[in-house]
Amino acid sequence: MIKSNKNWKIHRPEQQNVDRLMRELKLPSLHAKILASRGFQEPADAQAFLQADASVLHDPFLLHDMDKAVTRIQSAIENDEHIVVYGDYDADGVTSVSVLTTALERIGADVSFTIPNRFEHGYGPNCELFQEIADLGATLIITVDNGVSGIEQTAFAKSIGLDVIITDHHEMGDTLPSADAIIHPRHPEGNYPFGELAGVGVAFKLATALLGEAPLDLLEFAAIGTVADLVPLLDENRYFVKEGIRRLRMSSRPGIQALAKVGGTEQRQFTEETLGFMVGPRLNAPGRLGDADVAVELLKAEDAAVASGITNELDRLNKERQALVNGITEEALQMIEEQYGQNIPYVFVLAKEGWNPGVIGIVASRLTEKFYRPSIVLAIDAAAETAKGSARSIDGFDLYQELVKNKEILPHFGGHAMAAGMTLSLSDVDALRNRLNEQAQQILSDEQLIATVEIDVPLTIDEIEVSVLESLEQLRPFGMAFPKPMYMIEDVTVGSIRKIGSAKNHLKLELEDGGNKLDAISFGDGHLADEMTHGMSLLVTGDLQVNEWNNFKKPQILLQDIRSDERQVFDLRGIRDPLRWIHTVPKDNVLYIAFQQQTKTYFTPILQGTEIVLFEERSRSERIEHIVLLDIPNQEEQLAELLNDYNPGRIYAHFYAPDSRYFEGIPDRQEFGWYFAFLKKRGTFDLSKQAEQLAKHKGWKIDTIYFMSKVFFELGFVKIDNGVAIIEPAAGKRDLAEAPAYQERKRQIEMEERLLYAPYQDLKQWFQKVQQDNAVEEEIVWT
Repeated sequence: MIKSNKNWKIHRPEQQNVDRLMRELKLPSLHAKILASRGFQEPADAQAFLQADASVLHDPFLLHDMDKAVTRIQSAIENDEHIVVYGDYDADGVTSVSVLTTALERIGADVSFTIPNRFEHGYGPNCELFQEIADLGATLIITVDNGVSGIEQTAFAKSIGLDVIITDHHEMGDTLPSADAIIHPRHPEGNYPFGELAGVGVAFKLATALLGEAPLDLLEFAAIGTVADLVPLLDENRYFVKEGIRRLRMSSRPGIQALAKVGGTEQRQFTEETLGFMVGPRLNAPGRLGDADVAVELLKAEDAAVASGITNELDRLNKERQALVNGITEEALQMIEEQYGQNIPYVFVLAKEGWNPGVIGIVASRLTEKFYRPSIVLAIDAAAETAKGSARSIDGFDLYQELVKNKEILPHFGGHAMAAGMTLSLSDVDALRNRLNEQAQQILSDEQLIATVEIDVPLTIDEIEVSVLESLEQLRPFGMAFPKPMYMIEDVTVGSIRKIGSAKNHLKLELEDGGNKLDAISFGDGHLADEMTHGMSLLVTGDLQVNEWNNFKKPQILLQDIRSDERQVFDLRGIRDPLRWIHTVPKDNVLYIAFQQQTKTYFTPILQGTEIVLFEERSRSERIEHIVLLDIPNQEEQLAELLNDYNPGRIYAHFYAPDSRYFEGIPDRQEFGWYFAFLKKRGTFDLSKQAEQLAKHKGWKIDTIYFMSKVFFELGFVKIDNGVAIIEPAAGKRDLAEAPAYQERKRQIEMEERLLYAPYQDLKQWFQKVQQDNAVEEEIVWT
């Protein structure tokens, strides 16, 4: 057996829905299964979703206060007022700034932008920066991707003569800032049809309202921010990303071209994954380590040389960021080991001086991914006696709502269910840790503390073709609320098993289903090769890809998890020296069993440090997952009993048999008859002196003569006195099979035939049958 790393939650789409989508939309079964799994039943709805054209765009004036904002901005332009766009330092923030400043420039505004420094000013509105903006002569601030929590800061801005328009998408509190306008897709007084816009989406809607039409060329920026901020890719967001990526693939913007080059990606092959894993991190990097202004300058650059220089700097900062993240992650893991050992808490709250506040959100994400626990990572400012950091959560633990319960010790915090940021007094860190763990203990069950993989596309290998995988483009983009499919292939067998990579730490399999084959790769799972056997049955889940090598394309699956409910039998029968195979046996939860005392005596000095247990002396209370069978049982029932006691996932079959009888067989009746007539004619026969001579004469082994003599003795045909066989004249007729020695020899040969000399597949099937029989017995008991 191979246990999966996560809970598998398998969703099987209704086949009739799949068939209808295939038939009416002319889709491959793979595409139809994805759509059916995501709730599409009507072909018309699925078709509209796939098209995702500009018709999905809503009237921007449906947003609350949009009319007020546009009126105030137009007034500022008419009166030559200076407008400052006040952004955030992440990818959503810098793309929001780029969208809105570009739109304002197009309608003749006197506009500049300001982005707070994460380390000097923190997140969101800042009174010091607002004062600087006022001192420079600005009269209107428009926030993008922030501001809805800046109650005090907005009041300050108003007190010094600044007007404030807030555009944001983050969680709104019970009290809103006293701004001149607040544009938010979930405004409590609004009725906008789609509430899940990213910050850049809100900025795009304001730009549309100002320009009188949607600035479609700015969807290049909107796509980046929308993907980076992990908002649901539905409704307008889906169109922003789908159309934005189409435009990015042929963009003439120097910044986009430079990002593609430094990322080693062909621009025409941009996908949502390119934005999420290549573009987004580089735009985030400067804001994590210093000033984010340079990211906006890159996106708006008009000169290729300037764009190239900025991109190289962003790439350098991103590598620096990666090194910082790796270092802090190692320190955090060491803290967890020292503080908790194996007793992992419900919630991690880790704090240390010297950690970079700009990257600890990524560290929190890594910890949550590794341990599947909500994680808060805080950077300590000893001088200010504060701790500032980021948090990431898991399903079932609404991070924002749980932090709200602690707002008296959290003077500054914000975020949503799965991520948050905060600043608190250093003296309250322990209290926050204790409180959150108590809250989590009340909310989270043991089941919720195991990561779940949602599988919604069960497939067979014959559905997987290169052309089908390449045509998945029409279903993109994948992301939040329309996630990348998690494929499952069941009832496949292992055709070949290889460890690959310089360290042999990766796994490559060839999966087979009848005459169909599929390559499978699993990174970091090379050790599983020692747990697999040829022909074993597997269920696998992962991501389907097209592998191209030397201009030849073939599909493959990049595995995320593997499961096998089948008991694994490892054939060690042909390896006489146990030192050649013992390293393949796990060290924990393993039982080395011997059925014969002589086997235990033989192996004890060879397998030094390994406990060998006799069958009759085993403990049934132990938890055993792996059993090593050192020799052959006397009876088949012993082996069945052993497997029933422990139900091991793996069996290592060595079956040491120094006195094998299989090839000797049992003398036939003619041989028994000749030997008995020989004894009867002689009356007595000295086995110790004459057996060897008789064996040579007949071409028998000496053991054969002793065996037949023992059978005759047990049947009462002869008596044996000091090695001399003496005929019993009054002995009656009896069947040879009545002799215990005869029965034992026959049983030993049958056991050797079944266990020691059987082909591997026959041996495996025998163990599988025992497992199935046990399962049936258990079912009968429980029902």
